[in-house]
Amino acid sequence: MEDSKKHQGLRRQLINSLREKGIDSEKVLSVMLKIPRHYFMDQGLINFAYQDQAYPIAADQTISQPYTVAFQSQLLDVKPEHKVLEIGTGSGYQTAVLLGLTSKVYTLERQQELFKKTQHLFNKLNLRPKRIVFGDGYTGLPDAAPFDRIIVTAGAPEVPKDLLEQLTQGGKLVIPVGQKEQQMTRFTRTSKNSFDKETFGTFHFVPLLSDKN
Repeated sequence: MEDSKKHQGLRRQLINSLREKGIDSEKVLSVMLKIPRHYFMDQGLINFAYQDQAYPIAADQTISQPYTVAFQSQLLDVKPEHKVLEIGTGSGYQTAVLLGLTSKVYTLERQQELFKKTQHLFNKLNLRPKRIVFGDGYTGLPDAAPFDRIIVTAGAPEVPKDLLEQLTQGGKLVIPVGQKEQQMTRFTRTSKNSFDKETFGTFHFVPLLSDKN
């Protein structure tokens, strides 16, 4: 796989546009500058890889808009020591961004076609999440819990209680909540049974589904 000077230049332009749109985490922008987004897209869409748009991938899913990836990653506020659970591996692009922030990434995908394709891609790119799991995002990953951070990359009609329960004290869950459109929401665990809730505007995601195919 080639990451040409042209790709790198287009990536710099994309990162500058994200900065202009209000992304101010230099840590997140620096990681995204290093990751060739075109590696995570179908050959026919490579010319669009550095436009700030979502594009289709396998299994009727999408690779998220770079602004959305940056926004969620910024809200998540990942530190190198944090253990992170990603619900919805998808193309693997968001996973790669998380791996640029911490080595302790667990990622879960319910679409078998995507799970197999992305697993193969991670091997090819030498990306090493702690675990890549085929399973139901609604239930999280109880055998590896608790997590300092949980990110959901699909629209949830309601907040899965299992995910809240799998947060550490002070842990954060970033999740888009809603039906046709979603409110980007961040929950911070303040005690065993209480959470602070913040919302950050409207987004559009593919739906979070609760059973495996």
